[in-house]
Amino acid sequence: MKKAASTSGGIQSDRIDISTARELDKWSRKLDVTHDRLREAVRAVGSRASDIEWHLRGSRHAGAGRHSSASH
Repeated sequence: MKKAASTSGGIQSDRIDISTARELDKWSRKLDVTHDRLREAVRAVGSRASDIEWHLRGSRHAGAGRHSSASH
């Protein structure tokens, strides 16, 4: 069976290794997040790139919702 080439956002379906500065920089740029945010996402969902991308998208949307509901 052939492995999927990419996730819906175009990021390859592989693992994110945050143990090296080079990988941390590369994935932070690809996902447009800070190093700390990327580390948090890996702790939350593991090292699979597609899971991390999904988690980061969900948390951005949830954060926006929290701000609007807090004002009511």
